[in-house]
Amino acid sequence: MNVSSQLDSTEAAALYRSMRRIRRFEQTVKALSGKEILGPAHLYIGEEAIAVGVCANLTNKDYVTSTHRGHGHTLAKGAAMNRSFAELFGRVTGYCKGKGGSMHLADFSVGMLGANGVVGGGFNIATGAALAIRQRHTNDVAVCFFGDGASSRGTFHEAVNLAATWKLPVIYVCENNQWASTTRFDDIKNVDYLSQRAQGYGIPGITVDGNDLISVKNAASHLIERARNGEGPSILECRTYRIDGHFITDPQTYRSQEEVREYQLHNDPITRFAERMRLDGILSDEDFATEDAAVEQELSAALEFARNSPYPQSDEALDDVYDQGASL
Repeated sequence: MNVSSQLDSTEAAALYRSMRRIRRFEQTVKALSGKEILGPAHLYIGEEAIAVGVCANLTNKDYVTSTHRGHGHTLAKGAAMNRSFAELFGRVTGYCKGKGGSMHLADFSVGMLGANGVVGGGFNIATGAALAIRQRHTNDVAVCFFGDGASSRGTFHEAVNLAATWKLPVIYVCENNQWASTTRFDDIKNVDYLSQRAQGYGIPGITVDGNDLISVKNAASHLIERARNGEGPSILECRTYRIDGHFITDPQTYRSQEEVREYQLHNDPITRFAERMRLDGILSDEDFATEDAAVEQELSAALEFARNSPYPQSDEALDDVYDQGASL
């Protein structure tokens, strides 16, 4: 039995829809940026298989921390598209009441502890969440998504070292998209695979093709299960590629568009998954059309919700900033 045939049609359709939700959300953010959506935004296009593959193994009681490129993690973890758009539109119905914007999406109800504008900002939050899980004596886990650039920050060492020492239930998922802003990974690497850094902490490290949803899902399943069983942390490196610029208006003078197009042609994670499902007879063209239509319907309703939602009032500017018991 090949790996993909372990999926039934219902699960395969759900995984495909989840990736399509992220892709269409990001394409819409790009189209509306500078018009209805103001402020910086960092797109997740081309990396959808990682968030979906990892989060497919999680429950709402498990935690994830994100990055400045956090829309995909938020949606994959189960957050609603309408409230996510409302946040980017600066509306009061958004997850942060329209005050956080693109880099601060969070939905505690599904265990999404927040996107983060600080590079490497999620390491210690996820490790702290894992410590809280340990103290509650549950078998939940925490997942920290981070980029190849963030792996060289001091917070990476601090968090992983502590988690390894205390055998905390946390999985550090590196989305190695080959670019730390404008710096190519190959120009600054000290190892061929970032997962090799796990050896320094005495924990498992695995590298997979981050554009193969099945490979990501299976590797994450193994590492998450061992964390649930009290076997401690691990590092999962997912090799992918950042299709868009570091941010939406990035001129991308540091790389050629020929390189980008070549990658898109052969490594788009959604196309690869769909082709595999067709080949294995798990999903048909009709199934894909059904899922695509459902995503478009959700997208349309979400945009209508965001556009019709009110803006925050000026007298609400300091709400949720200070503790209710604090005095100015």
